[in-house]
Amino acid sequence: MEEEGGEEYLFKIVVIGDSAVGKSNLLSRFARDEFDANSKATIGVEFQTQVVQVDGKEVKAQVWDTAGQERFRAVTSAYYRGAVGALVVYDISRRTTFDSVKRWLGELNCHCDTTVARMLVGNKCDLENIREVSIEEGKSLAEEEGLFFIETSALDSTNVIAAFEIVIRAIYSNISRKMLNSESYKAELSFNRVWTSLYSTIVQVTLHVLEGGADCFTLLSSSAIPPSQSPSSSASSRTNEDDNCDDHDDGEGREGEEDG
Repeated sequence: MEEEGGEEYLFKIVVIGDSAVGKSNLLSRFARDEFDANSKATIGVEFQTQVVQVDGKEVKAQVWDTAGQERFRAVTSAYYRGAVGALVVYDISRRTTFDSVKRWLGELNCHCDTTVARMLVGNKCDLENIREVSIEEGKSLAEEEGLFFIETSALDSTNVIAAFEIVIRAIYSNISRKMLNSESYKAELSFNRVWTSLYSTIVQVTLHVLEGGADCFTLLSSSAIPPSQSPSSSASSRTNEDDNCDDHDDGEGREGEEDG
């Protein structure tokens, strides 16, 4: 996930919720600062990317807009895999979309392999005059499910950038903590240190030999080669084998003399 140069982090984020809650317009407002009043229902899955700065690091957020219609449920389920963040969106002017939130959370938990940073988003807060879900209800559900909560409007840009940035920062914090505490990550660092030390030893020995110093096998045997595999052990073994061969030859010679 971390690379030298360019973007250092790539986070996959899914935006889920019932059809027509404004998921696509939230994404287009975040990625391109655009709003399409005639936006059509998403077919299957679409995604866009946006680069943001977090603690001096460049983070590429790859945001997936999933279709809300039931007939695309099987098609989109595979796209949850690898997600590290999710925005669960409902329309504040349609209570049925709010009632569906727990079902979407269940689907998210079922398909995601990792613990994701999750935010509950009450969209279309510009429709205050026809509101069916209160802010308090949204906050209460978010607290119950352990989610971040925010209300947004893709139409007038209210809190759209903030919603995505909160999730991205939460993901960054989670991953940074995992990297510091992960045993496998520590083991990788340890391996890199050992390899660096060994590589340095080989370079130093090679340079010493090229400069006319001691025999490279002698130097390596004292620093990198196990005793059982060291040249001195091999030489001793070969000497013993040679002695045995000499003894065997002498025995055959003596037997020949006796026969003669």
